[in-house]
Amino acid sequence: MEVRRRIAGKLLLEGRGVREVARLVGAVPSSVSRWKEDLEQGGMEALQAQPHPGRPSRLTWQQKQELEKILLKGAQAAGFPTDLWTLARVTQVIERELGVQYHPGHVWYILQDMGWSAQKPERRARERDEEAIARWREEDWARIKKKPVTLAGPSS
Repeated sequence: MEVRRRIAGKLLLEGRGVREVARLVGAVPSSVSRWKEDLEQGGMEALQAQPHPGRPSRLTWQQKQELEKILLKGAQAAGFPTDLWTLARVTQVIERELGVQYHPGHVWYILQDMGWSAQKPERRARERDEEAIARWREEDWARIKKKPVTLAGPSS
């Protein structure tokens, strides 16, 4: 983002218009107008990236990598009875393995930051017989499914 702002700043200093610069750098004109104001008030330094507001994460980058390794091994490998990760379970793992306490609701933001998304497990019966299902699809389903209706055109 900073590189794009700097390129836009150089183009604006060359005397190009806001709309032209917006098109060239792939930004909306309102952003380029804001960058132009910043440029006029503080020069190119005003277009530098600003630090993110808010409290820094209590987990370091290395700790997040370690957490990802644990999560990829599965919940059962971490000592849970099923292989389903929940926020409460991830919270327990972070505290037990990394020594950092979080509220389960906040753990979601950490997982999102790591590129993880919510997944809903597929519910299947334990008694499910995959071979019988495949056989039914091949034999019975092929026999009972509706045949496509063909429309005959006018006969000559």
